[in-house]
Amino acid sequence: MNSTNMNPFKFIILLLLLGISIQLSAKDYKASLFGIKSDGITLNTTSIQKAIDYISENGGGRLIFYVGRYLTGSIFMKENVTIQLQEGAIIVGSTNPFDYGKVLAQPALILAQNQKNIGITGKGVIDGQGFIVANNIIDLVYKGLIRDNLTDDRPSASRPFDIYFKGCSNVMIQGITLKDPCAWTLVTDQCKNVVINQITLDAKAYWNNDGIDIVDCDSVSITNSYIDAADDGICLKSQDPGFICQNVYIHNNTIRSSANGIKFGTASFGGLKNVKIINNLVFDTYRSAITLSSVDGATVENIIVDSLRSINTGNAIFLCIGERQKGKKGKMSDIRISNVYAEVPATKPDAGYRYEGPVEDMPRNISPASIVGMPDARIEKVTLRNIEIHYPGGGNANFAKVGLDELDSIPEVLAKYPEFSMFKELPAWGFYIRHAKNIAFENVTLICEKKDFRTAVVLSDVQGATFKALKIIAGPGTEKNPVYSYKSNGVVIEK
Repeated sequence: MNSTNMNPFKFIILLLLLGISIQLSAKDYKASLFGIKSDGITLNTTSIQKAIDYISENGGGRLIFYVGRYLTGSIFMKENVTIQLQEGAIIVGSTNPFDYGKVLAQPALILAQNQKNIGITGKGVIDGQGFIVANNIIDLVYKGLIRDNLTDDRPSASRPFDIYFKGCSNVMIQGITLKDPCAWTLVTDQCKNVVINQITLDAKAYWNNDGIDIVDCDSVSITNSYIDAADDGICLKSQDPGFICQNVYIHNNTIRSSANGIKFGTASFGGLKNVKIINNLVFDTYRSAITLSSVDGATVENIIVDSLRSINTGNAIFLCIGERQKGKKGKMSDIRISNVYAEVPATKPDAGYRYEGPVEDMPRNISPASIVGMPDARIEKVTLRNIEIHYPGGGNANFAKVGLDELDSIPEVLAKYPEFSMFKELPAWGFYIRHAKNIAFENVTLICEKKDFRTAVVLSDVQGATFKALKIIAGPGTEKNPVYSYKSNGVVIEK
C-alpha cells in the first residue's frame, strides 16, 4: 500500500465533513424547548428521546444542550440528528442499571442502530458514572434481579457502554469529552464513514474500560484525540466472519493505557485491512504501543505504522498469529512500520492507576518486541525502517532462562489471548522473530542500557530476513552476537 492508495481517506473525510456541515445548517432546537431539565436531578430520558424523534421526523437538525447537568438513561439516536453539547453541558448517565436499553444485546447510554447522518459534537461532556453503575449492577446480581456471570466479582455483559452505534453511516463524534464508562467507552460496529476528531476520553473508572473500539467498520478516521483508558486505547476488531474492518486512518492521537496503546485483532474473525496509523504518541502504557494480531482466522494486511513515539511503555511492537479455534488460522502480511522511537522501562509503566495491568509471572525479564507466526501460518512481508528502541537491560539468567540451544522449548500458545507476555521468558532482549517470511530491517537501532545475558535479535524458523544498517548498542558484558539464527534460511546482514 502506498500513499496514493490512501488518498481516498482524505476524500472520505472531506465528504463526510461536508455532509455533516450541511446537516448542521438545518434547524437548531434548544433542549429546554422539550422540557429537558439541566438540574442534574430530573431523569430526562423520555423528554430527550421525544426531542430526538421530533427533530428526525421534521427534517433533522441539532438538539442543543447548554450549561447544566442533564441526567438520563439510554437514548436512541435517529436519522439526521446531531446532539450539540455546548461548553459546560454535561449529559450524565443514570446510576440505575434498569434505566439502560440495548441495541441487540448491548446496553449503552447513547445508542443507534441502522441510522445515517448522526453526530455528537461540541465542547461538553458525557459522564457515564460507570463506577457507580457497575457496583449497582453487582448489587442487583446478588439480589437475583440481573443475570450476569460475575468474573472476579465484576459484571460483564450487563455493563453499558457510553456510546454504541451499530450499522450506521455518516457518523461524526467531535470535540466532546467522554468519561467514566461502565464498560467500553465509544464503539462503532459495522458502521461506514465515521469521523472521530478532537475528543477527550477519560476511561479509567472501572475494569475493562476500552477507549475507542472500531468493529467491522469501513472508512473511519480517528484524529487529534486524547485517550486515557484502563484497557486498550484504540482497538480495531473484526467480530463477524462476513465483515472486514478496513480503510481506517489513525492520526495525531495521544494515548495512555493500562493495556495496549493501539491494538487490533483480539477479535479477528473476518479481516482487518488498509489501516494507516500515523504520528501517534503512546505513554505510560502497560502492554504494547502497537499490537497487530490475527488469532481467529482473519486476514490482516496492508498496514502502515509511521511516526510512532512510545514513552514508558512495557513493549514497543507485537505481531502475532494464533489459532484460538482449531482450523481457523489467521494470515498477516504487508506490514510496514517506520520512524518509531520507543523507551521500554524496567519498572511497571502504569503503576499507581486505579486499574493497573496485572503483575504477570514475576519476576521475569523484560520481553523483546516480537513477530511470531505459526509453523503453518507465517507472518509475511514485514518491513521495519528507522526504528530506535531503548531497553533497560539487566536480564537475569536465573529467571526461567531459555537458552539459544533451547529454542524449541518455547511454547506455541496458539490458543491464548494475544499479549506480548504470553511466551513468558524469551531468549532475546531486542527482537524475537519466529515462523516468519521475508522480514526486512532497515536502519534499526536497539539500545540496551545495562548488561543482559540474552542476544539482541533471535530468529527461529524464519525464511528470508535482511538486516541493513542494524545498530546494536549494549552495556558491557552483554552478548555481542547481534543476530542469532536458528532453523532459518536466507538471512542477510548488511552494513
